[in-house]
Amino acid sequence: MRRKEFDQSRDQAELEAFLQEMSFGFLASVRPDGTPGITPLNFVYRNGSLYFHGSRAGEKIKSLKANEQVSFCVAREYALIPSYFEDPELACPATAYFKSVLLRGTASLVENLEEKADALQAMMAKLQPEGGHEPIRADDARYRGNLKGVAVIRLNVEHISAKFKFGQNLTEPKREAVAGQLERRGCPFDHETAALMRRYAPDGDGQPQPAE
Repeated sequence: MRRKEFDQSRDQAELEAFLQEMSFGFLASVRPDGTPGITPLNFVYRNGSLYFHGSRAGEKIKSLKANEQVSFCVAREYALIPSYFEDPELACPATAYFKSVLLRGTASLVENLEEKADALQAMMAKLQPEGGHEPIRADDARYRGNLKGVAVIRLNVEHISAKFKFGQNLTEPKREAVAGQLERRGCPFDHETAALMRRYAPDGDGQPQPAE
């Protein structure tokens, strides 16, 4: 049975918005010796695919060449919820509110220089939005050598799922009480978390309210 506190019905547009917002995740692959491997890395989600880059040598590339099936996880923890927000004695209510997205598919090396340049420029726009550099273009001679030398990997997404946990299992009075305590606590992201608790609150039919 799936726990009611997890909202797994997020639509595609909202999942993609979260992926556009985030810049760091974890790649799960199978090493050539059959053991599992996890690699933390920066990424960009573009045109329905996920891109990341690295050296043409090393364990990551060896793993992808041996087995193209991979998973990628992106998550953000918004707030730790102490037990005493709900119960003055028991530790059981202690939890955390978060968003997480899991993508599965096949990974392949990108050889087309224009696609490489497009992916890397999109990553620069995410990680360095203030600019301060010449745009990466395949026809720019200054970038051509680097584009040929760097490995850019495309994850062709075949399945995507999400868990957004913001107290959906709480009754409306308890949910509002926790949201109010978050607003009074005022730690980083507490006000945002309280707003998300209200946004994702189930309606009378147990369905998430539509995003505003």
